[in-house]
Amino acid sequence: MTDLTIVGGGLAGCEAAWQAAERGVHVKLYEMRPFRKTGAHSSDNLAELVCSNSLGSNLPNKSSGLLKAEMRKMGSMLIECADRCAVPAGSALAVDREEFAAEVTSMIENHPNIEVIRTEMKEIPEGFSIIATGPLSSASISTSIVELLGTDNLYFYDALSPIVYYDSIDMDVAFKASRYEDGEDGDYINCPMNYDQYVDFVKALLDSDRIPLREFEEDIKSGVRAGSHKFFEGCLPVEIIAERGIDSLAYGPMRPVGIRCPNGGKRPYAIVQLRRDNLAGSLYNIVGFQTNLVWPDQKRVLKMIPGLGNARFARYGMMHRNTFINSPKAINVTLQSKIKSDLFFAGQITGVEGYAGNIATGLVAGINVVRLMNNCIPLNLSLNSMIGSLCHYVANADSETFQPMKANFGLLPSLSPPSHKRKWSKRERYELYSRRALESLDSLEL
Repeated sequence: MTDLTIVGGGLAGCEAAWQAAERGVHVKLYEMRPFRKTGAHSSDNLAELVCSNSLGSNLPNKSSGLLKAEMRKMGSMLIECADRCAVPAGSALAVDREEFAAEVTSMIENHPNIEVIRTEMKEIPEGFSIIATGPLSSASISTSIVELLGTDNLYFYDALSPIVYYDSIDMDVAFKASRYEDGEDGDYINCPMNYDQYVDFVKALLDSDRIPLREFEEDIKSGVRAGSHKFFEGCLPVEIIAERGIDSLAYGPMRPVGIRCPNGGKRPYAIVQLRRDNLAGSLYNIVGFQTNLVWPDQKRVLKMIPGLGNARFARYGMMHRNTFINSPKAINVTLQSKIKSDLFFAGQITGVEGYAGNIATGLVAGINVVRLMNNCIPLNLSLNSMIGSLCHYVANADSETFQPMKANFGLLPSLSPPSHKRKWSKRERYELYSRRALESLDSLEL
């Protein structure tokens, strides 16, 4: 068996490397950091989480919960690491960023079948390989991908949430609670706003200056098209959400549903939630507050949030460029290139959204490339599974209107109607989807 080359040491690349190495393949894993920085990463560790520390819900009746349940069933190493590095986050799986990245790095670097090579791979390698360069693919590898596919790469901009120091939060104003009392002792810090405070905050947000997006285009070489500025819907900057209407934030990341103030139990007009970002509890990120405001305005506006008047920021929100291919033209449902049969793609570059989706495609690519190396047919997972439906979407969506997609129950085939007259509730329907999905993986030979 020949070597396998994987380009990119992010979530998908590390999962793919582990799956292949566990099946006896010698893996050369290329990661350009620390010799070439990305502008968004802050450490040299593999699998560093950039935008958020949450991998989504763990509940089986939630799409992200089902996706992780499927990966646990299929033996995902990164999900096991995430479970071990979890921090309190109610029903969600959130991790200590530094501990998670350090643990994944240790697992990868100490595997006898994995060789980590810290240099930039500038071209698509020959032989069996997986491209998992992620949203921050370098200009060189992006150009090489474009030359192979015969089509321009698309890209969009993503935003990061600010992080504050816990000891700078005024807990006489803010309070700990989780929605509908979900979580022990309240895993979130809540900053309540009345109507007047909310309106003033939104106006200040809209009046603030933003960092010009052209500053993020400097590393785009000719041959890679600078497409329109597009965002994942789940990563929209708060200032863009605010442009949709005065109450758009109150019905979005600042919705107060399920939260009651401790004194009198009144529901605030809007709420800003902070989630623990590390195990020590010294850092909290502002949930859903991705932003591209210039830092002086960002500091001024965020300090208008009740409880954050004296906040110290460990990190301000910022923007970074994300890259993805037009997958319906480029890959099939097994994540295998339609042009180069020994080449696979995995991770966010395929157009999957979210950490869990990135890991899932790495898992599939890692398993399938080994099957191909052993002259076996690559896995085509059941459409009843969330992983199978996600891979099916990126491979079969309309190439003219293709946009990135996260796991959701709308991707799954419809259920047969119930035999009884009463319709299923949404919760019952999602639980049936989950049960069917997990059963579809029972007969897999991995």
